[in-house]
Amino acid sequence: MALPRLALVPGEPAGVGPELCVRLAHRENPAALVALADPAVMLEAAERLALPLELLPPEAAMAARPGQLALQPVLAATAADPGHPDPANAPSLIDALLLGAEGCLEGGYDGLVTGPVQKAAINQAGIPYTGTTGLLSEHAGCEVVMMLANPVLRVALVTTHLPLREVADAVTAGALERTLRILHGALQADFAIERPRIAVLGLNPHAGEQGHLGREEIEVINPVLEALRGAGMDLRGPLPADTAFLPGTMRGFDAVLAMYHDQGLPVLKHSGFEQAVNLTLGLPYPRVAVDHGTALDLAGRGLADPSSLFAAVDTCAAMARARRARRGVPA
Repeated sequence: MALPRLALVPGEPAGVGPELCVRLAHRENPAALVALADPAVMLEAAERLALPLELLPPEAAMAARPGQLALQPVLAATAADPGHPDPANAPSLIDALLLGAEGCLEGGYDGLVTGPVQKAAINQAGIPYTGTTGLLSEHAGCEVVMMLANPVLRVALVTTHLPLREVADAVTAGALERTLRILHGALQADFAIERPRIAVLGLNPHAGEQGHLGREEIEVINPVLEALRGAGMDLRGPLPADTAFLPGTMRGFDAVLAMYHDQGLPVLKHSGFEQAVNLTLGLPYPRVAVDHGTALDLAGRGLADPSSLFAAVDTCAAMARARRARRGVPA
């Protein structure tokens, strides 16, 4: 039974990503991993951690043992200085992300796992970049949805990084329907849930209090939910966000759809930040990222917790197996 083959992009070379990948390489993993990175960056990270690391060619990924890591070289422009990102290295990071994405589209990889990036360093290099989610969406030519998950919750978002005063205008019928269709399809394809049950949060306090605290639930959200229920989706809501996350309520659902970033993600992160991962739903392949930043203050000190990267690999491998099974390919 062949392991899923995953592309692994450590992320910002001056952040904690490379050392997290070294720790990952010392673990029994549920996938064959191919790192897309500068070999010198990886070996220097291993040396700082006082851990042995043997780099293998990409074709040896299936045979890698703990302490070994298959690697496709993507050379950085300058040496990595932990804690101090150099914009000169931004092009190689973008190259690694797109190389992994292209490999997934061509069938060489079954999924993509990404470490943390430093957006400021990429923008300082003159590269227009708002995030890896947008980069991969544009590359694949498809619309996507951001979802965060841990062993307790899955929370997808209608809007992501918007100022709060812009959220209400962005929660349109079209955006809500598109998000629900992508979320529903991903739960089926990536998590093997044939009839997903989705809790949809209201936008306003108390889900609008029958129009007394806002009419978005009546005029936008309810009509979309009714139409999609008619199409066969199992949707409940709009639910008041302040009580929707009670354990007794959540046990009945496979995912929650929040209207905006800070409506759903604080609860998810409180329930298990260390194991949380960030998923890009709607791509032609599974993509899972760590749910933390570059942690420049920890870089090079060997103190960074690899739990989120471990969870990202486990999640991406499970999603790849689910997609194989759906296509009738032996897992």
